[in-house]
Amino acid sequence: MNKNKIYELIDDNKDLLIDTAQEIWENPETSLNEEKSSKLQMNILKEKGFSIKENIGEMPTAFVAEYGEGKPILGVLGEYDALAGMSQKVKTTREPIKKGQPGHGCGHNLLGTAGIGAVLAIKEALDKGEIEGTIRYYGCPAEETLTGKVFMARDGVFDDLDSALTWHPMQTNSVWASSSLAMNSVRFNFEGQAAHASSSPEMGRSALDAVELMNVGVNYLREHVNEKARIHYSITNGGGSPNIVPDAASVWYYIRAPKREEVEEIFERIKKIANGAAMMTETDVDWKFQAACYDVLANEKLGEVITSNMKELGGPDFDKEEKEFAEELAKSFDKGQKKKVMAGAPEGVMEQSLHEDVIESYDKGEVMSGSTDVGDVSWITPLAQFTAATWPVGTAVHSWQAVAGSGSSIGHKAMIFSSKTLAGTLFDLYQNPELIDEAKKEFDENTEGKDYETPLPENTKPPFDQFDK
Repeated sequence: MNKNKIYELIDDNKDLLIDTAQEIWENPETSLNEEKSSKLQMNILKEKGFSIKENIGEMPTAFVAEYGEGKPILGVLGEYDALAGMSQKVKTTREPIKKGQPGHGCGHNLLGTAGIGAVLAIKEALDKGEIEGTIRYYGCPAEETLTGKVFMARDGVFDDLDSALTWHPMQTNSVWASSSLAMNSVRFNFEGQAAHASSSPEMGRSALDAVELMNVGVNYLREHVNEKARIHYSITNGGGSPNIVPDAASVWYYIRAPKREEVEEIFERIKKIANGAAMMTETDVDWKFQAACYDVLANEKLGEVITSNMKELGGPDFDKEEKEFAEELAKSFDKGQKKKVMAGAPEGVMEQSLHEDVIESYDKGEVMSGSTDVGDVSWITPLAQFTAATWPVGTAVHSWQAVAGSGSSIGHKAMIFSSKTLAGTLFDLYQNPELIDEAKKEFDENTEGKDYETPLPENTKPPFDQFDK
C-alpha cells in the first residue's frame, strides 16, 4: 500500500465525512455542550473497530478513540464546538438560520471530521500490515473556551504519544509555524455588605466599587507588562437595583502573554491589585479559574513532513461557482479587513479569492494574538499543525462569513484535502520512525527537558457555566 491508496481510502469515505461535517454544522453546540457532535463521531469510530474511552477530564463530551497496538503511538486532535450567536446560512449576506443561536465560525465541524477520515485510512493500513503501531483520535471539546485539551492533558491521555498532528480551517494552505499566547481565564468575585444607597450608604460596602477599583488598577498595570501581553475583562455581575449598595459583584479576566511564565507573573500582580481593591472597599475577594493554557510549541521536523504531503496533494481545487461565491462573500468584508487579516502573507495570495496553492510557512517566529489549548499538547509531545483554505482570502475567524464558508462545498473540499494531508503525514511517520526520533530530539531541545505541568490549580473543575471565548 502506498499513499495514493491511503488517499483513495479517504475518497471512499468522502460522502460519510461530508455528511458528518454537515450534520455537526447544522446542529452547532457550544463548548462542553457538544453531546450530539461527540456522540456522532464516537459512533462512527466505534463501528469501525476503535476502542473508545469516554468522559475524559471529567468532561462527558471528551473521548479518546484507539486502534492498533504497540509503538509508535500517533495522535490526531479533533474539535467540534461552535460559537454562541454565530448562526448563519450558506449565503453571501448576513442571514442567520436562527437569530441568536450558535454557528461554526471557526470551522470545527470540519476540523475533527477530517481527523476521523485520516485515522480510518490509517486503520486500513494497520490491518493490511503495511505499518505497525497505534493510532488515536482525540475528541476534544471546548477549544473555544480553551478548556478541553487542558483538562484532558491533566488526565494524562497525551503522555505516551510519540507525536500529534492537527489542522485548522483558515484562508491559506500552509503549515502553521507560529506560536500563540498562553492564557489564564479567571473570575474575581467580591463580597460586600448591602445597604440602602440613599438613606444609609455608610452602612454598605460596595462589591461593585471593588470591581471598578480593580479594573482601574489593572489598567495602570498595562504600561508595565510585555507589549505583546493582552489583559481584557468583562463585568459579569455588577449588582442589581441602583438604590441598593451591591453586596456581590464579579469580573472575568483573560490574561494572555507569549510565554506561560509571563502569564503567571502578570497574574500574581493582578491578584495583588484585587486584594488592594478589597482592602480599599472593606470587601472580600476570591478568584476561580475557568481555564488556562500554554503557548504553542511548533515542531519544525513534523512541519516539514506535513508540507511535503501538502505539496504532493497540490491543495484544494475549487470550481468557478465556488470562486464566484467567495468573491461575492468578500464584498461583505469591512474596509481594510483583507489587508489586516492577511498581513504577512506571501506575494500573490492577496489577489486570490480562494487560495489553491500550497505555500511554505510564512509565520515562523511570530506570536498570534489569540490562544488555543493545542498549546498544552505541544508541550507534552512533538506537535505540528497546518491550515487549509476553507474561507475566502481575508475572512476573519469567528465571523458569519467563516460560518458560511464552513458549511459550503468550499469547506468540504478543504476538509478532504486536510484529511489526506493528515493521513499521508501519519503514513510517513509510521514507515519512517527516524522522522519521529528527529521530532523528539527537537522537542527535547525546545522544552529543555522540562516536564509539562498543568496550569490549572488543584481541584479545578471544568467550567460548565462559563461563556464562550
